[in-house]
Amino acid sequence: MPGVGPKTAQRLALHLLKRPEADVEGLAQAIIDAKKQVGLCKICHHLSAEPVCDLCRHPNRDNTIICVVGDSRDVIALEKTREYQGKYHVLGGVISPMDGIGPEQLNIESLVRRVSQQRPQEVILAINPSVEGETTTLYVGQLLKPFTKVTRIAFGLPMGGDLEYADEVTLARALEGRRELDF
Repeated sequence: MPGVGPKTAQRLALHLLKRPEADVEGLAQAIIDAKKQVGLCKICHHLSAEPVCDLCRHPNRDNTIICVVGDSRDVIALEKTREYQGKYHVLGGVISPMDGIGPEQLNIESLVRRVSQQRPQEVILAINPSVEGETTTLYVGQLLKPFTKVTRIAFGLPMGGDLEYADEVTLARALEGRRELDF
């Protein structure tokens, strides 16, 4: 499993072997149930046990702004900040020719259709800053530009980071994303 190294996997396996059989069966059934019940929202493609997810159904979310992310983990991370109150669109990955992933394998067509029909005031591209992420950002941005204002999240230094340890690309992005101080 992603993020689980050999030592953690071993600890988990040994823990499960010590548990009563009923507990292990309960865990196995919970995993099976989750796999059967959780799908993708038909609007934004975020994980959901319903045809339309809670975020898309929420009446207080701002319909004039859509944040485009690579996958559901990004939605979860942004929601933890409690700063963003708009809607989302999950692409389901990034364009990666080396991995055989082109635009047609992602939820880009539904995004373009959604933006062309709803005409939000802004679409924020919040895609990870990798080579593939940059390719995806440029591709999606060009497709959406005729319909609305397209922005991207700023990249730069993390809180508590030191300038001397940052790479050149991160420092360049931090300079590009600078903004005026409000006093």
